[in-house]
Amino acid sequence: MTANPVAAVILAAGEGQRLRPLTNLVPKALCPVGNVALLDRALARVAALGLRGPSTVAVNAAYLAEQIVSHVGTRAHLSVEPDGPVGTSGGVGRLRAWIDGRGALVGNADAYLADPLREPGKDIAALLEGWSGDTVRMLTKPVPPGDTGGFSGRRFAGFSLLPWRYVRDLAPEFSDLVRTVWRPAEAAGELELIPYEGTYIDTGTPATYLAANLHAAAGGLIDPTATVTGHADDSVIGAGAVVEGRVCRCVVWPGARVAAGEELADVVRAGADMTVAA
Repeated sequence: MTANPVAAVILAAGEGQRLRPLTNLVPKALCPVGNVALLDRALARVAALGLRGPSTVAVNAAYLAEQIVSHVGTRAHLSVEPDGPVGTSGGVGRLRAWIDGRGALVGNADAYLADPLREPGKDIAALLEGWSGDTVRMLTKPVPPGDTGGFSGRRFAGFSLLPWRYVRDLAPEFSDLVRTVWRPAEAAGELELIPYEGTYIDTGTPATYLAANLHAAAGGLIDPTATVTGHADDSVIGAGAVVEGRVCRCVVWPGARVAAGEELADVVRAGADMTVAA
């Protein structure tokens, strides 16, 4: 891996405005993908790299922070931003004293990653392998044809690795890593782009959130505690959910209900009647 000490920071403070009204109920980081909260997927990924517990993993929270705090418990150090989210850079900047000289493996909680050939953790291990402790590393995928931006034809894929000499200068005020770290490192010739071989989905919109769920379900996933007396085709059905009608390519959240006679396709159902089209 790397001889340089590293701490993990999982960014979970965002409001998830594009996922409303789903995120009126829970913060984006706690939205389930394949019946596992996105935040738990991120924590499991860094735990597989040996980064677990409040001395080596931190999670920030702002929007509906009490839900994040309760969900994380003692699994990680918690950084609550009381006046609202301060951006990816500000979130790391608020954790400077905790990071304390280490490199920071920073991951977005809303990033869905899946590599069919590598287990979670092993799929991003290349970020750490042989790291000198001096460069900024970014997990990347190719920029899709027709899209612009990115970094030398590649786009960010959920995780980056920051040296302490960059972290120590980050202010705790609102800003984003693209401005304070990634672009400056690129300009200085200190940005390394690490390819991600699997699937990466930013789950920020209903369409991409549904896509991530269907990818994780691989044809359908029904929690053992769900009750399905209707039909569930290529869908994700959460714990305690009740499906009496018909769903196709849908996500039915834990405890949600699809009544007899309802036919849903390509939507997310939460509660008894919240339906969000993808």
